[in-house]
Amino acid sequence: MGKILRQAVENRRLELIKKLLAFGVYKKEELFELSLTDLENEFRNFIGDQHPHSEIESIHWVKKINNLS
Repeated sequence: MGKILRQAVENRRLELIKKLLAFGVYKKEELFELSLTDLENEFRNFIGDQHPHSEIESIHWVKKINNLS
C-alpha cells in the first residue's frame, strides 16, 4: 500500500511540475525541490493570479431569486 501511495504522490508532483514548466515562469530546479503540497499551492496561486474572475472587484454570480408573481 505504501508503494502505491508514494507512486501516486510522485505522479501528481510530476504532473504539476510539467504544468508549471509549461507556463515558463518557473525553473526546473526550483520545482523539483518542492513538496507536493508546495507544488499544489504554487499551481493554485498561479492559476488564481491568471484567471480574470479571481479578483475581488470581478463580477461574481449570486443566487437569483425568481419572483414570477
